[in-house]
Amino acid sequence: MDLAYLVTPLVTWTLVGPIKFLINSVKARKWAFNLVGNGGFPSNHSAVVSSMATLIALREGMGHPAFGVAVTLCFIVVIDANSLRQHVGRQAAAINRVAGDDAGHTWLRERMGHTLVEIAGGLCTGIAIGHLVHALFGKA
Repeated sequence: MDLAYLVTPLVTWTLVGPIKFLINSVKARKWAFNLVGNGGFPSNHSAVVSSMATLIALREGMGHPAFGVAVTLCFIVVIDANSLRQHVGRQAAAINRVAGDDAGHTWLRERMGHTLVEIAGGLCTGIAIGHLVHALFGKA
């Protein structure tokens, strides 16, 4: 069994989370615990899917059906991160404005999606980690 396909997304997620936290903390000039989760640089989701697509391309080749599936998943994640989740964040902001004075209103998180720069950072990070895992584990 080739564990590189399991290790890659776990390593990517584990590395990108603290990187995002530190970058957001530097930008906010305080510990950015409130920014942990969706949004921020680099995109965790984009990094994970691009690391897997990269590993599949390096190990199986770009002509392999698994690479096509990985690229398709990558497109879906990127579109979701940039488009759908940004709209959800705008809706949350509008609801927070309208219901903000209501004592029973639970504040909704407004920072949901990613900018194109955050997505590009995630893609580049994922590609780099995919190459790193391939170099460390080689082809089984």
